[in-house]
Amino acid sequence: MSASSPSDWYRSWGKRLLDVALAGPLLLLTLPLLLAAALALRLANGGQIVFRQLRPGLNGTLFTLYKLQTMTNACDAQGRLLPDAERLSRLGRWLRATSLDELPQLWNVLRGDLSLVGPRPLLPHYLPLYSPTQARRHEVRPGITGWAQVNGRNAISWQQKFIYDVWYVEHVSLGLDLRILARTFWKVLKAEDITTAGHATTAAFTGNQPNQDENLA
Repeated sequence: MSASSPSDWYRSWGKRLLDVALAGPLLLLTLPLLLAAALALRLANGGQIVFRQLRPGLNGTLFTLYKLQTMTNACDAQGRLLPDAERLSRLGRWLRATSLDELPQLWNVLRGDLSLVGPRPLLPHYLPLYSPTQARRHEVRPGITGWAQVNGRNAISWQQKFIYDVWYVEHVSLGLDLRILARTFWKVLKAEDITTAGHATTAAFTGNQPNQDENLA
């Protein structure tokens, strides 16, 4: 029987140990910021503070994702939610620009729903739209940040994001995760690639064009 490589050990055990070792202290250190943001949201959004939504995690298993509520629930006369641009408050826009809205996800990391680094958890209704190659993004825990996030985030196409996600799945290592975390820090400071051009946040993924997945090989 061949010995396990360092990358195998890290993928199986070390990655989870790193998550717990970093997420706990980070949550405690940022707690004052989180409480201040929650108070500001309570005043600005009429009491709406925490956003909860089901997202697919490891192997596509659904979990509840937590974020700060950056949008209101304003609806039109027919009861339909208004477009994102109209529901995103000034405070919410600032929270997104500083990534402070992501802080509650440290709790998801401690629970084992998320990793600090991995493909971002998307929406459940995207699952049947993925090609077999794109679906490989669920072979690891999703992350608060990831290889796609430090290589363009919302400024790149969905197909390019999935290429980065699958590349990450195939190259998980301690060195790569530390590199992504360091690059994330600078991305947050510079508030880069937060939105897709022409959108308040990002465009929805609507599926692949025929043969488009060939570019993911």
